[in-house]
Amino acid sequence: MRLTISILVLIFVASASGASEFDAKSADRFARLALACVHKEYPNKISHVLNSDVDVAPPRKLTPAFSVHGHWLLVRLLRTFPDAPFAKSAREALIRSLTAENLKQEAAYLRGEGRASFERPYGLAWLLQLSGELREWDHEQAREILGNLKPLEDAAEDRLTKWLPKLSHPVRIGEHDQTAFGLGLMLDYARGKGDEPFTKLVSDCARKFFLADKNCPLAYEPSGEDFLSPCLAEADVMRRVLSQAEFAKWLKDFLPQIPTSASADWLRPVVSPDPSDPKLAHLDGLNLSRAWMLEGIISALPPDDLRRDALTATADAHRRSGLAAVTGAHYEGGHWLGSFAVYLTTQRGIQK
Repeated sequence: MRLTISILVLIFVASASGASEFDAKSADRFARLALACVHKEYPNKISHVLNSDVDVAPPRKLTPAFSVHGHWLLVRLLRTFPDAPFAKSAREALIRSLTAENLKQEAAYLRGEGRASFERPYGLAWLLQLSGELREWDHEQAREILGNLKPLEDAAEDRLTKWLPKLSHPVRIGEHDQTAFGLGLMLDYARGKGDEPFTKLVSDCARKFFLADKNCPLAYEPSGEDFLSPCLAEADVMRRVLSQAEFAKWLKDFLPQIPTSASADWLRPVVSPDPSDPKLAHLDGLNLSRAWMLEGIISALPPDDLRRDALTATADAHRRSGLAAVTGAHYEGGHWLGSFAVYLTTQRGIQK
């Protein structure tokens, strides 16, 4: 199950007032650019354990179905704009990729010897997001694909269920291995599915890892290759497991840096020094993920919380910077930034 795909990305345009445009017309352009290359095999960077010569094969043989990012994006756009001009082509692309045969091969690959840590937790969490998106989509095709996906979905949840109790400490980096971000995606999936045991496991892990944390060193962020904020991601998962009153108090101890005035100066957007560099391009994604995490934090605070204005101003600044950087000019960011932009603009992680 590979996470890379060559996606040409929609240019989001900021209006004069600073609000981002994301309507059916924008979604149509984005979907058509993605569909032009959603089945393009190369370039392709995979993390692949070779157990024998049999494992030497092209990506189309090893993991024939995915990019997870790309297919989640298509499903999300179809659910958001079901009657858009791109809908028919997007559905055909999903049917072509997510066949029962392809997904059985993906599940077999995941369960292969020496692959216990494959795509864990980031890719597995995004896979569960895809399952959740399909489960919420009231459409015959979604039900068919979800049935095809079940062996892989079960394998992913089984892998995470066995791993989380053994994880002794959270991983606090700003890239794929980060624990907090993965837990947030897993928790949204588990609740959407009504999976109480998995919900409890993930919630308990979040509390175990983060409940006692204080004074997160936000000034140390970002590291030069971050696309996730360690501090904000931790707050974003904790707002999912604490009551409103508990979270407001916890946040005061955890991020005392948040001002009570309408200022965005306490956390400024970042600029990638080279969007064509596959690692340095991560900083463009950091602005997008910071924006949705800040919006998630706001959603969990009381209406009269004095920190809301500062959080809103900072979220808006990051949204503008992040969306302006999604140009599709470079593959290094283009193959994943689109999914981050759609996650943000459709408010996927915020309960309605």
